Amino acid sequence: MAIEVKIPPMGESISSGVLAKWHVANGAVVKKDQVLFELETDKITSEGTAEAAGKITFAVEAGTEVKIGQVVATIDPAAAVAGVADPGPGSTSPATTASAAAKSDALSPAVRRLAAETGIDPASVEGTGKAGRVTKGDMLSSEVGRAVPSAPSAPAPSPSAQPKDEPRRSSPSEGGRQSRTKMTKLRQTIANRLVQAQHNAAMLTTFNEADMSAIMGLRAKYQDEFVKKNGVKLGFMSFFVKAVVNALKEVPGINAQIDGDHIINNHYFDIGVAVSTDKGLMVPVIRDCDKKSMAEIEKDIADAAKRARDGKITLADLEGGVFTITNGGVFGSLLATPIINAPQSAILGMHAIKERPMAVNGQVVIRPMMYLALSYDHRLVDGKESVTFLVSVKNSLEDPARLVLGA
Repeated sequence: MAIEVKIPPMGESISSGVLAKWHVANGAVVKKDQVLFELETDKITSEGTAEAAGKITFAVEAGTEVKIGQVVATIDPAAAVAGVADPGPGSTSPATTASAAAKSDALSPAVRRLAAETGIDPASVEGTGKAGRVTKGDMLSSEVGRAVPSAPSAPAPSPSAQPKDEPRRSSPSEGGRQSRTKMTKLRQTIANRLVQAQHNAAMLTTFNEADMSAIMGLRAKYQDEFVKKNGVKLGFMSFFVKAVVNALKEVPGINAQIDGDHIINNHYFDIGVAVSTDKGLMVPVIRDCDKKSMAEIEKDIADAAKRARDGKITLADLEGGVFTITNGGVFGSLLATPIINAPQSAILGMHAIKERPMAVNGQVVIRPMMYLALSYDHRLVDGKESVTFLVSVKNSLEDPARLVLGA
């Protein structure tokens, strides 16, 4: 009896999505728990897996909008027992399909996406990653290398001849100086929420700077011991999370949000940490940061960031944050004004650490400095509160003992 492959429930607020890509071929023999498809919704991107082994038959094509619970394919378990699938015109043998599927599972989502968009087979690319794995950089280098063919290429096929599951954009060689790509549901939602945040809040940004010498000294002194004991590196983010928690306790008015004509005061400290992924910016939430150690926070951040980039993040992981920290410094940003993650009332922006001459006790010394930016909703947060909050964060970063003493 055939087993139905359905779109799984994603959360109460998600009713549909786009089946962006199939990771297996129609008619292939799949394994239990093998990744079958990639689903894009307006909040997250996730993957669907096989409930059983067998021959898969598609019910919808890639790029189709689907509803939660909709049947998108069927799996015939009898084919798994026989070990064969009915070969169609141009289809590969089960052994070849299984081998290709195994190789596909070893590829990162970024490599899979580039393979679909460029048509480059990752198997033909020399991998420079761990154990010879093909990385995103390898794919990009390969695409650049193939951009100028050594011999005249064959004429591009007509639009009617293009397979329906081809990527929804034209290549530079086809479109000349421009190409067009349809926005994903996630990117559309990010765009809409950013515009709404600016329209619905009276946003203002205040700035300060922090001397990162003390934190950099602590990391250099205790890093090896910290990694050996906890299995994770001591980064900057855990210091910032703890500094924010201290500041929220000192200025509780920022740990609040507006709901109509009411103010909701939060008495917990779930902090969102912005993560850049191939599919857009996501903000997984680290729960109960006031009760966790630095090591626990670092582990939670590393785990959430990995799941976000691998497309394993869930809607529950993104909900309920009271404050957000975003780090543009990892990309080299010196100063920026972050946009509030509604319905929160404020967001802290970290930036690149740069050595600059500073006046300390009447002497000019070179110190590693970071600009800090706090964007806040002026409807709820006054200037005094915002400045007090940012100064509290600055003091905690420059004197990390405050994070231990709660001072």
